[in-house]
Amino acid sequence: MLPKEDLLKSVENRDTLARILDQADQAIRTWEVVVTDFLSPPELVEAQAMFQRLTDVQFVVGGGYPQAERQRGAIARSELPLEQDQIPLTLLNIAGNFLFDTATHRDFLGAMLGTGIVREKVGDIIVLGERGAQAIVMPELAEFLEMSLTQVRSVPVQTRRVDWQELRVREPKKKEMTTVEASLRLDAIASAGFGMSRSKMVDLITAGDVRVNWKSVTQSSYALNTGDLVAIRGKGRLEIGDIAVTKKERYRINLTRYI
Repeated sequence: MLPKEDLLKSVENRDTLARILDQADQAIRTWEVVVTDFLSPPELVEAQAMFQRLTDVQFVVGGGYPQAERQRGAIARSELPLEQDQIPLTLLNIAGNFLFDTATHRDFLGAMLGTGIVREKVGDIIVLGERGAQAIVMPELAEFLEMSLTQVRSVPVQTRRVDWQELRVREPKKKEMTTVEASLRLDAIASAGFGMSRSKMVDLITAGDVRVNWKSVTQSSYALNTGDLVAIRGKGRLEIGDIAVTKKERYRINLTRYI
């Protein structure tokens, strides 16, 4: 048995992590590969950190494409081979004419959940503008959604399974930049990276809209490090690169913004 109480100390997503540990126990007991539901980025970060502390089991994640935010995890005993392609996923195409009634990510997700399925069964949704969207789901839901998902907003849609070669994911745009700051404070670096005023950034941080490595951070003075990822919903992500100290004892920080 795994030391669950010790592993669950100070985690934010305790219920989800507890279920994953039950699945890990099952994987150890049955010598089978056990696959989780789709996990959100904060849940993924905590799950991966948890499995790094374990030697009896291994944990591999996949969400259909390299940049996927929501991913499933596969758990197996350390002695067994485990690859990403052992994680079952299905790609759905949701086609309709959205030229005169534009639908957002929230609209497509709402229509899917309106059929009665739960969020944990749905991965990323890729909005394709006036053509509709694509959604990554658990295979066992594909036939149900093909029959049940017939409208998004006021637009009739046709939902069908498609081959992974039809996945239409846009590579994120990258912008490289360098900033020089007096400190490594989150508000200072993030305001430079996202191109907004420091006071506006402080408001976003205080409101809980800013995540560092997918965990909500509400302290503007939080110190960033090389490799950290800062995310703001609707504004993309900011990766902290190399940090050097200048002759005037300030910090020169390389940043990569993904839009």
